[in-house]
Formats: sequence, structure tokens, C-alpha cells
Amino acid sequence: MAMLTIRNLDDDLKAQLRIRAAQHGLSMEEEVRRILQQILSPQTPQKGFGTRVHQRVMALTGGVDLVLPVRSSPRAAPDFSGDQA
Repeated sequence: MAMLTIRNLDDDLKAQLRIRAAQHGLSMEEEVRRILQQILSPQTPQKGFGTRVHQRVMALTGGVDLVLPVRSSPRAAPDFSGDQA
């Protein structure tokens, strides 16, 4: 196993880490290992921006179903085949 030392860690970040570790009932060292494992694990599929926005909106709205309006047929394309002088 490798050993890693992190220097110049911001005091606020260290405090947040300590609180997060305590909430999970872990040591700070184990919490850091789990965070790194979670973030760097290749099994974690990366979600695109659109997927993340969709999930957030669905969570806020509770999955509201919207009624889509009836579409009409598109108008005919203009005819440019005639001779113009």
C-alpha cells in the first residue's frame, strides 16, 4: 500500500473533512480513501450535463407530465422552379 502526505491543506477543508468523517463514523484517513475511491473509480459512469440537469429538474418538479400541443402539418415548400426575368 502506498502512503500519501498532503501538505498545506486549508483549515476549512480539513474541518469539513473531519465533520464528514464523523457523520459517517470513520476516521479522516478512511474518509479520504473512500472519497478518492468514489471519485477515481473507473466503474463510476460519468453523467453528461444534460442528464444531470434533467435529474435535478425532475427531482424539483416531482416528475410533472406536460401536455404537448397537437402539431399541424408543415406548410408547403416554396416552388423555385419557374423562370424569372
